[in-house]
Amino acid sequence: RGLDCPGEELALPAVEVLADVARGTPPSLGDEVVVVGGGNTAMDAARTAVRLGARSVTVLYPRTKREMPCLMFEVEAAEAEGVRLDTLVAPVRLERAGEGALRLTCVRMELGAPDSSGRPRPVPIPGSEFELQATCVIAAIGQSVDLSPVDAAQLALSKWGIAADAK
Repeated sequence: RGLDCPGEELALPAVEVLADVARGTPPSLGDEVVVVGGGNTAMDAARTAVRLGARSVTVLYPRTKREMPCLMFEVEAAEAEGVRLDTLVAPVRLERAGEGALRLTCVRMELGAPDSSGRPRPVPIPGSEFELQATCVIAAIGQSVDLSPVDAAQLALSKWGIAADAK
């Protein structure tokens, strides 16, 4: 599921980018930013890249817009800010392409049978590889919540977060 990045890590983790911005030390992203992922963190990273001055911001997601796990108003807000959404696309390789440039090799996808999440599973289309150029790639895939503080405080959880007493 991750990107094949020969050598050092080439993609910036979205949560680190957002944390740096919140601390007042935003990273330099350059003009062409690609965000990989379809959750709320991906949309936040994409919108943040626009606000930091990126000329072009594209979000790649291997399923359709309908299957994205983020809140749909987040996608709509990102698109309203100029973010381009490219669905049914999966990155397969990321490498340097010169000073300050990255080359992201991607493959087009089609939807197959449902996976364990119940969503149609993306399947690569043979021969559909293409390349994108970027100054920065932000990876917003595979985030999970650290529940250890919740467990330590012995708080009850609902599917939406911490369970609260309605009164």
